[in-house]
Amino acid sequence: MDKLPQIAVIGGGSWATAIVKMLCNNSSQIHWWIRNASTIEHIKKYNHNPNYLTSVEFNVDKLLLCADLKEVISKADILIMAVPSAFLKDALSGLTEADFKNKKVFSAIKGIVPEHNLIVGEFFNTEYKIPMENIGVITGPCHAEEVAMEKLSYLTIASQNSESAAYVASQLNCRYIRTTISDDIFGTEFSAVLKNVFAVASGICHGLGYGDNFQAVLISNAIQEIKRFVDAVHPIDRDIKSSAYLGDLLVTAYSQFSRNRMFGAMVGKGYSVKYAQLEMNMVAEGYYGVKSIHEINKKYGVDMPITDAVYNILYEKISPAIEMKLLTDRLS
Repeated sequence: MDKLPQIAVIGGGSWATAIVKMLCNNSSQIHWWIRNASTIEHIKKYNHNPNYLTSVEFNVDKLLLCADLKEVISKADILIMAVPSAFLKDALSGLTEADFKNKKVFSAIKGIVPEHNLIVGEFFNTEYKIPMENIGVITGPCHAEEVAMEKLSYLTIASQNSESAAYVASQLNCRYIRTTISDDIFGTEFSAVLKNVFAVASGICHGLGYGDNFQAVLISNAIQEIKRFVDAVHPIDRDIKSSAYLGDLLVTAYSQFSRNRMFGAMVGKGYSVKYAQLEMNMVAEGYYGVKSIHEINKKYGVDMPITDAVYNILYEKISPAIEMKLLTDRLS
């Protein structure tokens, strides 16, 4: 019998913690890289992550915890990346193309690598020469907090290699997780970036006092904006109404667990961007994502009024009240 591929999870945040919890249902051994050695010692001693999803208890006998990223990567066949995109390049500092030779990389990161304006899959393909058929994406609709509570959730695993996608899906699938596979790497990954931008917009509108009626119009326009953009960047036949696109957008825009919505609500209520980031003590990927999408769209020229509005508020320092009032005249 062939040896089963070894899986490593890279990251120590809430999404990484949720993925490890899922994998523990199926895998007998999981490599887990966490930068902070004290966090590793805490997990080994108390069976839970002290900083994220603290209610999740692990069978530590299944976990091979290590603070040395190079060592973790060397022992695994499949790498699930769950480091915030803004910090990914720093986390990989010192690694080379040779370290990733023959590795399969699945991104659970909902963002763009800001130094390069590349989605995570493109970044690994460009920087570390990983073939696109060895790259995949893990997307929702799925909040880590609900995984911790074992509430029924759905994941889409996208890869050009259907066999790899099916294997990762099988390792994540469990009593409270349903998985499907897709071959739309670019569409699912760009959609995951954009839904965070639109969740920021939703939060800003909530903070300004807009009601549910307007939120419905905002998100209806947002899914159209996603379709226009992903069709321009990677034109293939896709159903934008499926859960990997529309479902992921809805849960991120409306959920109480959405950090991007929370961040936007604080900005809408008058907090500065810097204060909102410090107060949350979590990364709102939409803050970084909107700048990258804005830069990428200079090439494509897609009509993106909601994205433009969020960019103007966060980076051009235009008043949220003024910018959103202008946006209301462009939506239908």
